[in-house]
Amino acid sequence: MLARLRTLRRPLDLLRDRAQEPITERPVRPPVRWNPILVWFMRLVALLWIAKGLLSWAVIVGLSQAGMPFEVRSTGFQATIIWFAVIDLVAAVGLWLNSSWGGVLWLLAVMSHLILAVFFPRIVAGGPVLVALSVALIGVYLAVSWLAAGEERT
Repeated sequence: MLARLRTLRRPLDLLRDRAQEPITERPVRPPVRWNPILVWFMRLVALLWIAKGLLSWAVIVGLSQAGMPFEVRSTGFQATIIWFAVIDLVAAVGLWLNSSWGGVLWLLAVMSHLILAVFFPRIVAGGPVLVALSVALIGVYLAVSWLAAGEERT
């Protein structure tokens, strides 16, 4: 019985000794979790792309103050606006759902917008600020996706 009391006392002695030792280690911060950051980034971009798609639909139905009605515009302009009215909203839904096809469609929509803005500036509104913002969004998306994929592997 006495031996059992001694063994119970030893852990208490260890705890008492540890309580008197100064704390020298810094507390470890939890690592950054990239998956939730990716989800929220995709949802923020989805909101922006819903607005962009709705602006394209505003041009089609005549709510935009673009000057000429949609019907009298060139066929190239009409095809471009219809393309972005559809692809932007579908990509936005895919981004909001955090699906891989949403990211692919969004990249397709952004790249087609950038290419058309560079080669056909009269049809697609572009500019250095819009191009820089699109490239920055692509860069952030690819970086965060890569970090989130690396987080899943570990």
